[in-house]
Amino acid sequence: MNTVKTNDKTSEPREIRHKLGLNQQQFWSKIGVTQSGGSRYESGRNMPRPVRELLRLVHVEQIDIQRLRRDDVDILDYLKSEEPGLYKTLKKAAKEAAKARRKAG
Repeated sequence: MNTVKTNDKTSEPREIRHKLGLNQQQFWSKIGVTQSGGSRYESGRNMPRPVRELLRLVHVEQIDIQRLRRDDVDILDYLKSEEPGLYKTLKKAAKEAAKARRKAG
């Protein structure tokens, strides 16, 4: 699977889509936007902030929003504020595990 570097701008969705090797239907449907709506954004129409953020999360950060739950966000918020050392340790371990999975796959 292709990935996009996090420094890519979500203001250039066509470029991100091309880097991922997806057609408009595949790319835009993952964030709940029709192909025709996505085409308008790619042609320069102003993209609302929620759409831009979903694009960033799904296609740049590679987050599967179908699996994300409110409890997950609550746990992250708690760890960041109440257990910052544990949060940093878990974050580092998760990054290393993801890197190992990418290397193996």
